[in-house]
Amino acid sequence: MMKLLVSNDDGVHAPGIAALHEALKEIAKVRVIAPDRNCSGASNSLTLHNPLRVQQLENGFYSVNGTPTDCVHLGTNSPLADDVDLVVSGINDCPNMGDDVMYSGTVAAAMEGRFMGLPAIAVSMGGRSHDYYETAARVVADIVNKMAETPLRLATILNINVPAMPYEDLKGVKVTRLGRRHRAETMVEATDPFGKKIYWYGPVGGHQDDAEDTDFHAVREGYVSITPISLDMTAKVHQDTLANWLNEQ
Repeated sequence: MMKLLVSNDDGVHAPGIAALHEALKEIAKVRVIAPDRNCSGASNSLTLHNPLRVQQLENGFYSVNGTPTDCVHLGTNSPLADDVDLVVSGINDCPNMGDDVMYSGTVAAAMEGRFMGLPAIAVSMGGRSHDYYETAARVVADIVNKMAETPLRLATILNINVPAMPYEDLKGVKVTRLGRRHRAETMVEATDPFGKKIYWYGPVGGHQDDAEDTDFHAVREGYVSITPISLDMTAKVHQDTLANWLNEQ
């Protein structure tokens, strides 16, 4: 059986990670190491100035007072680590499509797994519905089974977004690219109980690029979106342009 490390950014008590564990434990050996609280938006942050404390819960999950990246690092590169064949992060309770991946702790946990040399999957619900975690869990189980039979030799992570609907109603799977959002709305100014100003982030921007080959479009049409994401962020197509510009007299 494959050995899986499962983490997330919604926290060790989130229903999404419980559904994922329930589906994957039937086909693999699963260890869950996740943050002790919601770390949405943590991206690839590390805890560098405070010690990490790990507590094993009654259900066997490990709870960490750190970020999703910390959790995966602990599970792959510490005395707590075990042999791992695959890192799976999720199930996030809302989409991680388009520009969302820049901030996503869910995607960051998978990235850390890939950085440690392991294949990795990030999985999110493509809509804000808590009724269909089992759908996303079954999709991941399908992918894990396929990886066990035929290893995927790509130096990428798989960013999966699953429509919020019954498994049987899914139209299929599409390989996609990341879409683009408009800029987020203005931050909201408010006042705390002591009369001091505070600020909250405004709503995310709407879809700017949701063409037919994007993750936005696939999920909207009822398809599972799988986008390969590379750790190398070099804009290779622009290297020559930059070099020529620097050399201009």
